[in-house]
Amino acid sequence: MAGKSKIEWNPRLAPARNARRHLPRLAADYFAEARTLLDSTADPAGLHRLRLISKRLRYTLELFRSCYPPGVDERLAALKRVQDLLGDINDAVVASRLIKKMPNSTRMRAHLRANAAEKARQFRVEWQNHFDAPGAESWWTDFLARAA
Repeated sequence: MAGKSKIEWNPRLAPARNARRHLPRLAADYFAEARTLLDSTADPAGLHRLRLISKRLRYTLELFRSCYPPGVDERLAALKRVQDLLGDINDAVVASRLIKKMPNSTRMRAHLRANAAEKARQFRVEWQNHFDAPGAESWWTDFLARAA
């Protein structure tokens, strides 16, 4: 998604047809970038980029919701769950940074960092076992390539 999916819509085609042509690749690029991010960082703060690209994919798909059958709602809900989990991690990371200069914040910061690390661990389990389980990417790309 980071520059990989340059979408050039064909103005002569209906939005649904453009969506079917381009959104499967957008989803595939999302999975590729997400896997790269997860492989390259163990730090909970490093997952913020994944949160951002998840939001981008979700919001893009929401724009084309009417171009797809009801199964799109299940996929949007799955993306929302990913975003929420990543948001919880980010909240703990940001809170730890915010209280850094407060007196007597060492224990609270340690607690927040441990919380972020545990949530990051839980996210990775959720990602591997559900969102990116075997066949999950094709569940997305095949669906997005289908006609409404």
